[in-house]
Amino acid sequence: MSDSNSSLHKLSAAGVLITLGIIFGDIGTSPIYVLSAITHDKPLSKELIFGGLSCVFWTLMVVTTFKYVYLALNADNRGEGGIFALYALVRRYKVTWTIFPALIGCASLIADGFITPPISIASAVEGLRLINPNITTVVPIVIVILIGLFVFQQFGTRVVGGIFGPVMTIWFLMIGTLGAIEIVKNPQVLQALNPYWAIHLVLIYKGGFWLLGAVFLCTTGGEALYSDLGHCGKLNIRVSWGFVIIALLLNYFGQSAYLLGCMGRGCPVATPFYDMMPRWFLPIGVAVATMATIIASQALITGCFTLVNEAMKLRLWPNLKVIYPTNHQGQMYIPFMNWFLFAGCVGVVLLFKESAKMEAAYGLAIIINMLMTTALLVYLKFIQRKPMLIVVLLAVFLYMVEGAFFVSNLNKFPHGGWFTFLIAVTLFGLMYVFYQARLLRKKHTEFVEVKDYVAPLKDLMKDESIAKEANNLVYMSMANDKSHIDSNIIYSIFRKRPKRADIYWFVHVEITNDPYGITYGVDTIIPRRCFFVKLSFGFKVEHKVNLMFKKIVEEMVQSGEVDELSHYPSLRKYNMPADFKFIILNTRVAIDDALTPFEQFVVKCYRIIKSISLSTPEDFGLELTNVEEEMVPIRIKGSKQIKLERV
Repeated sequence: MSDSNSSLHKLSAAGVLITLGIIFGDIGTSPIYVLSAITHDKPLSKELIFGGLSCVFWTLMVVTTFKYVYLALNADNRGEGGIFALYALVRRYKVTWTIFPALIGCASLIADGFITPPISIASAVEGLRLINPNITTVVPIVIVILIGLFVFQQFGTRVVGGIFGPVMTIWFLMIGTLGAIEIVKNPQVLQALNPYWAIHLVLIYKGGFWLLGAVFLCTTGGEALYSDLGHCGKLNIRVSWGFVIIALLLNYFGQSAYLLGCMGRGCPVATPFYDMMPRWFLPIGVAVATMATIIASQALITGCFTLVNEAMKLRLWPNLKVIYPTNHQGQMYIPFMNWFLFAGCVGVVLLFKESAKMEAAYGLAIIINMLMTTALLVYLKFIQRKPMLIVVLLAVFLYMVEGAFFVSNLNKFPHGGWFTFLIAVTLFGLMYVFYQARLLRKKHTEFVEVKDYVAPLKDLMKDESIAKEANNLVYMSMANDKSHIDSNIIYSIFRKRPKRADIYWFVHVEITNDPYGITYGVDTIIPRRCFFVKLSFGFKVEHKVNLMFKKIVEEMVQSGEVDELSHYPSLRKYNMPADFKFIILNTRVAIDDALTPFEQFVVKCYRIIKSISLSTPEDFGLELTNVEEEMVPIRIKGSKQIKLERV
């Protein structure tokens, strides 16, 4: 982990407070709508109330506490968590199928970002109807809050980030207290701790199995526990979870106790979360709930930025502009993703209008993400050579539980689940095409022996009949060792337009399986005249190739390996520094070449994606004033042969 972040990983009161503000917003605001979703349009009965509550309790115990707080937090990648950190952990074993859970998990998590802010904010704001029954729709209010939330992203959250922890602490104390008051009034609700009621609901109660889709909403923020591991550290997460789960369970049991009382009195129930509040407390409750849901939405948006940034670094997502509004650790702003999420959130609000209807669409994408995380977690246990019996039992247990949730969530597909599913499929398709395009380029990129071109390079340096391109000519190379070089680079230097220089540099950038760290190595091809530089970046590190390359050259100047002065006599006379020019090669394959139909489709889609994504120089952090981009052909082996006959 980075040094700047390591202090946050130590257990402390401040660390726990920060964790409450960053991580538990989504799962912490679930009580607003979970029991309402379970009991919606159903006659209240002991079987329904106890069964639903028992399912919620055991879901929080098994999925959230066991899988995420215990199991997943132990599967960290040097202190970092999340689907890509886990993928980077297992991909070093060169198993190709692991890319699919990573891509599907990423796509489904971003799709979840389209619906979590609307449902959280809408469910909180709908409490205003209890204060003022004349409010018929909350759509305008929700959209105004969303506009403010997404506009604010470009300024960073450092200014208000300090209040996130205290606000969420107040929130959990509030919901825990409200729940405890109701439990005291109706303590028989504690019978729901018996798993019998959960089993009865799922297997015996009519339509009970399909209620698991509503039960699942209580753990939808579980993935955030793992994804935000790098921001807070496992000790702070585990300690704060002890406080959070007590508050959550008190509120869930309190709502159920209130429902039991309503069942006896025959009073109508709209939203048990708000209904159990004293009338005088409602304005306070709605205000605190709204603030908590805004914080939950902020955390999810920040999480999406982090996820997309990691995907870009791993070359699984098109390059997008990343802005760092503050120096605060983890703060970033991706304009395209910000407005993409905003458009999706507003679309959800206009499409579904009410949180009750959003609940029908919520959960399908996130359970897919959880299944993908489980696949990678189980595989990690396998490659860590854990006892096979334990690995098998773990896989069977988790897939039985999450498989049941997945099947029950399929019932939501025609009622709105199709929306997030469609978003997830689209995003997966985009990333898969991008991944396949990289494989295709790698497959058809030829490498040649460097030693075969040492003599031609030396002669080219001396050939004054060719105009000098630059003192230092720097090529970004795909080859990862000094013995080989891309044939495209040789084509550019010798054939496309001969490029004479005093010093040639071949720079290869490698993304490691570790989240942090920057290392480099330099191999000499021709002493003082040609070098191979290998730069290694962690997958969470910003790619400032230009800055790092300058530092490398400075160190080599100090060691006497290269000359920092210009090689032009008139400039050298005045100790002018040498100039550098970067050459970026963009490969192009003829669409009618020997490609399969699928490969042709990948090439066409990749060209469209590249046209709207960040340029390669900007992605590498190169200064655009000394960069030149060239188009070079990719040779496709087995290209179509045309027979010509001379007459």
